[in-house]
Amino acid sequence: MKFDHVLLGLLALRPRSGWDLKQWLAGEGQFVRSNAHPSQIYRLLKRMAEQGWVVFETDPRDGRPDAKVYRLTDAGRAELIREARSPYRPTSRFQDPDFMARFYFSAQLAPDQLLPLIDTELAHRRRQVAVMRPRDRSLSFPEGTPEADVRRLRMIRELTHEYGASAVDAWLDWLERVRGLLADGTVPTTSPSTTSNEETPR
Repeated sequence: MKFDHVLLGLLALRPRSGWDLKQWLAGEGQFVRSNAHPSQIYRLLKRMAEQGWVVFETDPRDGRPDAKVYRLTDAGRAELIREARSPYRPTSRFQDPDFMARFYFSAQLAPDQLLPLIDTELAHRRRQVAVMRPRDRSLSFPEGTPEADVRRLRMIRELTHEYGASAVDAWLDWLERVRGLLADGTVPTTSPSTTSNEETPR
């Protein structure tokens, strides 16, 4: 998802100031968008206001500069729903923040897109596993690179493969579980770690 759609998704939950958005992105939002600079947030808010996707009201603050509190317009909500319903194209990396952002905001705005989203991600990652898991992982240095410790490199390569394979398998297991819950309408029991009112697209 583009960054402006992430901001629209947050404003769809409740009105927020630019500072509120910055604070969320610096905390829970790290799992959705990394390195979100405040100037970029304010620049996008200005542009979205010009496009008619958001409007703002000035909120006086005692002893501090007044804040602009932004809220979504009907046009902004329509744009967010359009994005949530647009085709999902998996990236080369599994667990990419783009999937989680789309998954989280689709749950609010286009719940009928959740199963197709998960099915697309599952099919793509299964194809990746089918191609990459049995690949030849042998290392050879025909010209005898003097800096290369072949034994260490082989060990590092295997450890990296081991981690990647287990992480992808865990991701596929999670997707399967979520798909099952959504397909039969089951609401999982809330765990103590998810009882906060904070929005947590992790």
